[in-house]
Amino acid sequence: QQRAQYFYVLCCVLFLQMGWGDLGAFGEPSKETPNLDQMASEGMLFMDFYTANPLCSPSRAALLTGRLPVRNGFYTTNGHARNAYTPQDIVGGIPDSELLLPELLKKAGYVNKIIGKWHLGHRPQFHPLKHGFDEWFGSPNCHFGPYDNKAVPNIPVYRDWEMIGRYYEDFKIDLKTGEANLTQIYLQEALDFISRQQASQQPFFLYWAIDATHAPVYASKHFLGSSQRGLYGDAVREIDDSIGKILKHLQKLGISENTFVFFTSDNGAALISAPKQGGSNGRFLCGKQTTFEGGMREPAIAWWPGHIPAGGVSHQLGNVMDLFTTSLSLAGLQPPSDRQIDGIDLLPAILQGKLIDRSIFYYRGNEMMAVRVGLYKAHYWTWSNSWEEYSKGIDFCPGQNVSGVTTHTQEEHTTLPLLFHLGRDPGEKYPLSFASEEYQGVMERISAVVQQHKETMVPGVPQLNVCDKAVMNWSPPGCEKLGKCLQPPESNPKKCFWPH
Repeated sequence: QQRAQYFYVLCCVLFLQMGWGDLGAFGEPSKETPNLDQMASEGMLFMDFYTANPLCSPSRAALLTGRLPVRNGFYTTNGHARNAYTPQDIVGGIPDSELLLPELLKKAGYVNKIIGKWHLGHRPQFHPLKHGFDEWFGSPNCHFGPYDNKAVPNIPVYRDWEMIGRYYEDFKIDLKTGEANLTQIYLQEALDFISRQQASQQPFFLYWAIDATHAPVYASKHFLGSSQRGLYGDAVREIDDSIGKILKHLQKLGISENTFVFFTSDNGAALISAPKQGGSNGRFLCGKQTTFEGGMREPAIAWWPGHIPAGGVSHQLGNVMDLFTTSLSLAGLQPPSDRQIDGIDLLPAILQGKLIDRSIFYYRGNEMMAVRVGLYKAHYWTWSNSWEEYSKGIDFCPGQNVSGVTTHTQEEHTTLPLLFHLGRDPGEKYPLSFASEEYQGVMERISAVVQQHKETMVPGVPQLNVCDKAVMNWSPPGCEKLGKCLQPPESNPKKCFWPH
């Protein structure tokens, strides 16, 4: 409650599929992220921070609701343990019954802005300004394309309620060179928003969710060719430079000591796109789409000058859902009491160095694949992707085959889970012997955690089951003014196909 008496600013930075091993502060050898590294030296590194899902849309839904995707509806029941997201033809989106962080922050007088990718549904009822945000500059979906605007429309870019153009038409991305000016546009949007709120002494929440590191990767002309790591590295360098400018702007305006900034990612690096269009997950196994460490353990940095001791390193088990509860705590608000909230308040860990006892649950679609308790991780199911997909060259674990672990069929281990000690074996290569005393003692504890979790699990209505080409971005709000309305096909809803 004391915190509510102060002028607080909340700022959350989220990137697409940037891996744990992409930052100098986390050991990337080229050391091309000086601003993020400085942010870490001035703040706190989280070494054991996770996303709530190995895919973009469910992770974002989890961050903004503080709830696992299986609770907030961002999953599918079309197949067992299938990753699903929000492509253009998805019918579902974030349910009205979910309470999002910006909706709650409004109660404490916050102005809320999202910059970048929303990804929680693109139909009118799912618009971010209907779910607590006051301003939006960005797109509802990934910047895939270009499309022909006949079979598939190009993705719109919005300012607030209406589209102001489409990717590849009005917001250029050169697929040959990788040149695009989008990160610079998103940076300027952030700087302008911060300046306006500071001038009016208005507390604000800024959700800066840019997507330059998502294939097709892009960077502006000034950064192209600047990295030893190729185009992906160029994109990372531009993001790093942008974060440096945002932090310096907060300092210049004299509000840095009233500003809590958190940097993280929505899932692990997409190794299927690496090395040209994907990043690094360091020593961890596999990447995006999987519930191995490379798919869900993320780089994370907390920055709050004058409050967070500089140069801190935390081994607190954290999750993107914690940003929901922690942000409410900063604003002097309590999380909703009428639903299960999975995120915890990290402030005791950040400000006092405390370690809070909690577990991490690794979900893929409708299945709990694994759980982490302390330094131990137990796999109840293993699967990378199907043999059929793998035979097409789709490999989520390139060069990392671990026999009996990175399986291409869904393998159930609920009777005897595969158990790893992540301190000794962060790469999940050496499962503990089932017969060992260590295994039996640890599994007794983990089994009780899993039993309690499953007993209290009430899944939400799945939002990612139905697809229909008629709901694509044919005629978004504002298209009439621009002459960019397109004719949709007849409605033909079908079950979405999720191969992995």
